[in-house]
Amino acid sequence: MMAGEWSAQAFLMLRLVVLLGFFALCVRADEADLTVPDYVARHAPLVWLHSDDPYMPSDLLTHIQHTTPMLEGKPIENLPELTLDNLEILNQYGPHVPLTANDDPTTYPAWMFGEAPDAAGMIHNATPSCVILVERSPIDLDAFFFYFYSYNEGPNVTQVLEPLNHFVNNEKVESGMHFGDHIGDWEHNMVRFRDGKPVGIFYSQHVDGMAYDWDDETVSKTDGRPIVYSARGSHANYPTAGDQLHNIALIDYCDEGQKWDPLLSAYFYRFDPATSKITPLTPPNQSSPSPPSANLTSFFYFTGRWGDKRWPDSDPRQEVIPFFGLRRFQTGPTGPRAKHLVRKGLMPDERRKISWKEWGVTIYMNFYPCCFKGWRAWISLGVVVSVFLVIGLGIKIGIQRYRLRGYRKVQGGYDNIPLDEWHTEENELFSSSED
Repeated sequence: MMAGEWSAQAFLMLRLVVLLGFFALCVRADEADLTVPDYVARHAPLVWLHSDDPYMPSDLLTHIQHTTPMLEGKPIENLPELTLDNLEILNQYGPHVPLTANDDPTTYPAWMFGEAPDAAGMIHNATPSCVILVERSPIDLDAFFFYFYSYNEGPNVTQVLEPLNHFVNNEKVESGMHFGDHIGDWEHNMVRFRDGKPVGIFYSQHVDGMAYDWDDETVSKTDGRPIVYSARGSHANYPTAGDQLHNIALIDYCDEGQKWDPLLSAYFYRFDPATSKITPLTPPNQSSPSPPSANLTSFFYFTGRWGDKRWPDSDPRQEVIPFFGLRRFQTGPTGPRAKHLVRKGLMPDERRKISWKEWGVTIYMNFYPCCFKGWRAWISLGVVVSVFLVIGLGIKIGIQRYRLRGYRKVQGGYDNIPLDEWHTEENELFSSSED
């Protein structure tokens, strides 16, 4: 074989090796893009469920299987079996289709209670969590950790601060019935990373939430993982245990009941802010990436409600609390897509508008301990009455002074009339030669 032929074959072999190497690098890059970064797993939240909370985290698919989508109070007909792969087909019937429980919630069916974690914090035979990564820039990433529960139990009268608890004029509520309950409950934390290091964390709480810097002393950690305390019944998230005040006059209870590691039973996704699409990711505990058995993304695009629509007041199961306008059963929540995945700060960019009634309650509760509680109310009443009396007296004195000033001006005008000129004209009249 000629030397030139050997040279050509060697060149072709070299090109083939380079191409194979480049292909391998591309495959590894794709695999890396579809894998949850290690730093997200190292700083994922650990959740303490309340020791007395009967409503544990719930499997997403099981929840769907025990509900029926409704339209104007009637089941939607001719639907295929709904799963996490096709739930978004309900959007064609409107943006707020509710997944209505097949069972009467007041009978407390077993599926509403979810699954409790084992001693290691793992929930078996259920996937009640999903992790969604949002790349804000090449160095900034927000990791959302969503937790799902099939039932949210609101507060009862013992969780209402004094004196508003005396305004709850409902016999059933006074006997301990809870209000603000709903089927389905989505809660979440968000951890913000910069260059792979955590810089802040957000805790969802009812219709709002709280955010903290990562180094804030309020945020406790175990081996670099932030601790989250899930409130009894409501599942609102807090950085500390104990009684937690929310919405000015309501109390949540948190303690170290059962430890839950959501990372061990979760779906993982990457969200693209430009297209609003999500891509399944390989869990961080898997040694090698493997394609998921199903896409499992359709549930994310579902825009409806994950529970019943609020029952009408005519429903015998519904109860209304006068003055506050609260109901025993409320409408179920929206899903992760509606939880402000794209935000500038740790808090959502769009904040909830506070009603005039909430403003009034806020002002009243802020002044209640110092001004309205017990005997202080009489002193405050005396002060208010005195202030009004002083204001009224001041107005009366002001009016009197104004009238007196006007009288003096009129009197001063008459005093300035030149009487000498009248006297001169009179003399000229009587001394006239035209008698």
